[in-house]
Amino acid sequence: MAVLHSAPKFASNEGVINAISESISVWLINAVEAHGEVIFRVQRDAIAQVLQTLRDEHAYQQLMEIAGADYPSRPERFEVVYMLQSLTKNHRVMVKCSASEDTPVPTVTTLWPNAGWLEREVFDMFGVTFAGNPDLRRILTDYGFEGHPFRKDFPMTGYTELRYSEEEKRVVYEPVELAQEMRSFDFLSPWEGADYELPGDEKSRGAPDVSDPKTTEKPSQTGAGPKADEAASKSVSPGSPDQKETGKDAPSAPEPTSKEGGR
Repeated sequence: MAVLHSAPKFASNEGVINAISESISVWLINAVEAHGEVIFRVQRDAIAQVLQTLRDEHAYQQLMEIAGADYPSRPERFEVVYMLQSLTKNHRVMVKCSASEDTPVPTVTTLWPNAGWLEREVFDMFGVTFAGNPDLRRILTDYGFEGHPFRKDFPMTGYTELRYSEEEKRVVYEPVELAQEMRSFDFLSPWEGADYELPGDEKSRGAPDVSDPKTTEKPSQTGAGPKADEAASKSVSPGSPDQKETGKDAPSAPEPTSKEGGR
């Protein structure tokens, strides 16, 4: 039995920018289509009004995700990205606004309850605050965590590390101590000319010379000889229990048996 659905199987971006731009023109900064996605950049303070317009007037019913991005060179370094989906149109749009550490973004928890957790993730990872969020706490990092891991200036190793202290019988935080000396990377591709030799580089010096074949005509060429025999006779591990010195004669070998199995 065929299943009929009102949403089209394939949705086109044609006409979407014009239709939505007309509705949100008061708050719109720019609108583009890139990589098959329709993207609207809007004023930060009007993000709730923009998303409500898309939900109520253009049938983008679902808030699929809220993501963050960090551009440290910008005056407002953070970008908050909202991804909306229309079930009846089978279409998605992205809405972006910019923010800094001291410019809160209005919450959209009044439009979609799931925005509460999504805003907490962006706050935890980037440090963007959302004005009006009723429970803006960290959600992915541990209690007492300092900093925001997805910022570009956050070190890859973090600032603190935790371990279980047997003396204190609890988990403790300590400043990061780099256990390895090789923590300074030059980020050079080994195929683009590092100024030092990497393992395997010797293979790039050309094929080995096979015109002069190696031979093993002399014992010295094989490693065999009296010295090798003497080294091989030395025990390198403790003997088995039956090889220990007990002061008794070792039992002799049994007498050979005949083919018929008799003595």
